[in-house]
Amino acid sequence: MTESAAESPNQGRESLRNQVRSAVIWRSGTQILGQIIAWASTFLVIRLLDPSDYGLFAMTQVILVLLNLLNGYGLASGLIQKPEVDDRAIRQLFGMLLLLNLTLGALQFLLAPLAAAYYRQPMVADLLRVQALLYIATPFIAFPYALLARAMDFRKQAQVNLVSAVAGAVAAVAGAYAGLGVWTLVLAPLVLFGIRAIGMTWAAGSLMWPSFDFRGAGDMARFGGLIATGQMFWFLQSQSDVFIAGRSFDPHWLGIYTTSLFLTQILVSKFIPALNEVAFSAYARMQDDAAGTAIAFARSVRLIMVVAMPFYLGLAATAEPLVHVALGEKWIAAGPIVHILALAMPFMTLQVLFAPATDARGRPGLGAQNAAIGALLLPAAFLIGVQWGVNGLAWAWVAIWPVFLLFTAARSLPVIGLSWRDWIGAVMPPVVAAIAMALVVALVDRALPALAPFPHLLSLTAAGAAVYGAWLWFFARATVEDAIAMIRR
Repeated sequence: MTESAAESPNQGRESLRNQVRSAVIWRSGTQILGQIIAWASTFLVIRLLDPSDYGLFAMTQVILVLLNLLNGYGLASGLIQKPEVDDRAIRQLFGMLLLLNLTLGALQFLLAPLAAAYYRQPMVADLLRVQALLYIATPFIAFPYALLARAMDFRKQAQVNLVSAVAGAVAAVAGAYAGLGVWTLVLAPLVLFGIRAIGMTWAAGSLMWPSFDFRGAGDMARFGGLIATGQMFWFLQSQSDVFIAGRSFDPHWLGIYTTSLFLTQILVSKFIPALNEVAFSAYARMQDDAAGTAIAFARSVRLIMVVAMPFYLGLAATAEPLVHVALGEKWIAAGPIVHILALAMPFMTLQVLFAPATDARGRPGLGAQNAAIGALLLPAAFLIGVQWGVNGLAWAWVAIWPVFLLFTAARSLPVIGLSWRDWIGAVMPPVVAAIAMALVVALVDRALPALAPFPHLLSLTAAGAAVYGAWLWFFARATVEDAIAMIRR
């Protein structure tokens, strides 16, 4: 009896490890494949469209992102986090999602003329009205997502995400070649959301009658409300620059800025959220094991930064030839902006890794409070930076994100149970290696003769990869071996 009881926790941990391994492989593996397809189409579309098209589209995203914070994904997280749920709670969630999103779609339709008046761009109203159709699909994505994530079944999620990403990419390329202009950027997400809603509902078998009797759903609603509050503050952080710049810049320069931001945020906005989804589900399973959560968090930070640091500093060191090769001649003005913004992204990446761990530890309010701090710091920095144009706005990112990261770490590390020393110890080896890499790449860049953009980029990339790998191997071999062991496990 004692032996069986002793084996049970080990078996549970092994089962969780296997589930996390499968989740990461499917969620992140297909995310990588899907993003490769999406990037191929995105960079092709960028070459076909004008910066002003992306500027107009960015103006609509401020409203769309704001209302999407209320679309019920926080409620879905509440279902994932609850230890036990019954059929009634599941149907209540579906009902909440339907009501919320139909209301949000109608609200966006009504707000469209006001947004157009603020930006002094009448076309923004038409774009927003058509984009309101996205809310019809959202409940049929968020609801099955919650059911599959609760079961740690990320394989089906990943398969649907991949198929929908391909469909969206095809729609984007077709729209660009058909001469739809800015409407290309509206068509692609409509196709993607529609395919994803059908696929997710089928994969989870989640088509059922909703319940609009919300008695007893208070805990789930409160948890979702806290998540949504944190996301609302995140909106102020992430969209305040476009909101401020959209009033100050014309569509062309806003398009240059937002496309530069897209390029530098590829890792933190496309891959980190996928890992955070898996991390939240895994941390939620470990919420009674404080030591295990701290160890898992430190290892995940180390592994992510091993990949993130060379990407960001490499992007900063090769910005101009990279923009020339990836985006084309008409986007060349984005090179200096990419160089600046890439320097801020390591701090942003570290900051966003905290929320899943603190949420799963039963402290979603902490994430909301941290986001509130960012909602004060970042807009203030952007208001100052925009006075110096696009470059000033980019430098505002570099100035304020380290400050925001320190606030978040000071408040979150005690909850996770990780010391400052262990957190910094997890981060420093890849940081030092990436700085050495960037310095060598800068020296190589100065020594190179005049080259065409592609061989120039290839030479710098090869030098950077060699230096980064060698530095880690000779000066931080334990980090490399631990990362390899973690991936194997």
